[in-house]
Amino acid sequence: MDYDIIFILLGLLFGSIIGIVTKSIIDARSINNAKKTSQKILDTAKREADKNRRESIIELKQEIHTLKVDADRDIKARFKVLTESENRLSKREERLDARVTNLDKRESMLNNKEHQIESKKSELDEKNSKMQAILLREEEKLVEISKMSTEQARVLIMNKVENKMSLEIAAYIKEAETEAKRTADKKSQTLLANAIMQYANDATSEKTVSVITLPNDEMKGRIIGREGRNIRTIESLTGVDLIIDDTPEAVVLSSFDPIRREIARKTLQTLVADGRIHPGRIEEIVEKSRKEVDSEIREAGEEAVFTTGIGKVHPDLIKLIGRLKFRTSYGQNVLKHSIETAFFTGKLAAELGENEILARRAGLLHDIGKAIDHEIEGSHIEIGTDLAKRYKEKPEVINSIASHHGDTEPTSVIAVLVAASDKLSAARPGARSESLENYLKRLQQLEEISNDFDGVEKSFAIQAGREIRVIVKPEKIDDLKTYKIARDIKEQIEEKMSYPGTIKVTVVRETRAVDIAK
Repeated sequence: MDYDIIFILLGLLFGSIIGIVTKSIIDARSINNAKKTSQKILDTAKREADKNRRESIIELKQEIHTLKVDADRDIKARFKVLTESENRLSKREERLDARVTNLDKRESMLNNKEHQIESKKSELDEKNSKMQAILLREEEKLVEISKMSTEQARVLIMNKVENKMSLEIAAYIKEAETEAKRTADKKSQTLLANAIMQYANDATSEKTVSVITLPNDEMKGRIIGREGRNIRTIESLTGVDLIIDDTPEAVVLSSFDPIRREIARKTLQTLVADGRIHPGRIEEIVEKSRKEVDSEIREAGEEAVFTTGIGKVHPDLIKLIGRLKFRTSYGQNVLKHSIETAFFTGKLAAELGENEILARRAGLLHDIGKAIDHEIEGSHIEIGTDLAKRYKEKPEVINSIASHHGDTEPTSVIAVLVAASDKLSAARPGARSESLENYLKRLQQLEEISNDFDGVEKSFAIQAGREIRVIVKPEKIDDLKTYKIARDIKEQIEEKMSYPGTIKVTVVRETRAVDIAK
């Protein structure tokens, strides 16, 4: 009995010990699990914090980049405005300087003329007094010799003096006319030279045919469309013929109206870049291009009026001036030609003491008829004269337009200056393109000169005749002789040909080693 109690007590003791140990183990595991869980939470929180920090840094960098781009754009826009303002101010200063210089010249000329008049007046007074003294002496002698009356002696002496002076006066008038003509020729040459120097603008030739470059030949089929519906839509909306021939990756636009051709060019370029070509899209792009061209015309007209400084112009007339940007005459852009003529006329008028602003206005408007001469019957002179009358331009401007090609007699100095400036602008080297026949002859002559040299295999005139590419036979010409041939060809071209600009001579010597593996 006592042993049973002892066993029971021992069992309870061991059970308690086992329970305590088990609980300790369970508590230790719980603590470890809690530590691991907390560590995981800390790691997750740390990763989230790092992620948030990186995202915040990226957002800040993007915001800083956006602010920098906006600031750069704003700075560039303000710099452009400042540059334009500085250019306008510099142009105004140049015009004011030119006016001050002209006024100084006129004042100097007037002072010289006053001095000359005073000196001539003094000489005439002195000669007159001497003449009176001579007449009195002659009169007294005649009275003493011939016992004539005073009145008879006076008539005799006056006849004698008149006969003698008539010959001297005639000789003086002839000499004065010769001197005046010589002075006028020299003065006119000086005026033209000064006008050219004071307005030295670049001369560029314009193309009259628009060629659109395509990314690939597949684009031609997309432009034509199913059963030709796309090309018909483009031609009907723009009034321009699309020529799609065997020329790789190119489409030619043909139209007598340069405005229509420009609208078609912009439309086709947009469609090719966009890639979506169908009738609905074509209508949308044509309308957009038409608005862009209208805006470009208006801006070009306003820029021309502002540049020439001719004052207020009727809005419709400004638009007609802008249309000249798309008009060419013998390869010369008519708007640039009109601006040149305006400045030439203004410079000449200033030298002659005429109204410079009115002269520039007449020069700018002298070819205004060319803006619509393909829409209205009649020459550009008749159309331009009618337009000037319709918009109530001054008689000097109307007459300048009507007489600048000699169809009407000029009635003012400004009209004569406009005609001279028109020819001056058109005759400047490079202003107008040469005829196709002369151009082809020049290319042929270039190749003939090169082919005449011994050792030359063939030659090609490229870059519109601005470069001649010569290929020599490598077995006859070594590397050193290529330099000599290039120099000899250059000397022959300078001696035998007449050409604008420069011509580059390139001699090519190529050696190829070829073998066949079998």
